[in-house]
Amino acid sequence: MAEIKTILFPTDFTEASVKVLPYATYLADKLGAKLMVLFVVEELSKYANFYVPHSALDNLEAELMESARKKMESFVEDYFEGFPVETMIRRGDVPEEIVKVAEEKGIDLIVMGTHGRKGLEKVLLGSVAERVVKGAPCPVMTVNPYRVKK
Repeated sequence: MAEIKTILFPTDFTEASVKVLPYATYLADKLGAKLMVLFVVEELSKYANFYVPHSALDNLEAELMESARKKMESFVEDYFEGFPVETMIRRGDVPEEIVKVAEEKGIDLIVMGTHGRKGLEKVLLGSVAERVVKGAPCPVMTVNPYRVKK
């Protein structure tokens, strides 16, 4: 069996992610693996054809990246107290960036939720988990946050 030395936990900072988080920390602890927490800021350049000035999109993306850094800091403080994690923030297509990080960092296991965004966002963006499972270079453990036992 393959050794699991590095686990990637992609998050969208939603309550669904918080419900999946204990699985990532439990596995990292039991396996003695390093845990990496990733947030991907959705790239807005695909909306450039909607007659929004590029400078406005650039400013918004810069603000989103800064906001993501602050949110990651508070997320780690709130949910990983005393648990060592490496954090990462990327910009781009969410599933593509998760797969890229897994490839670049030699991730051995990805632990993520089956659900995050809901409604129209999901219809527009598709299933992130499904695309990660199909493209990942390593096993992906998906957890349905709405079926987690309390």
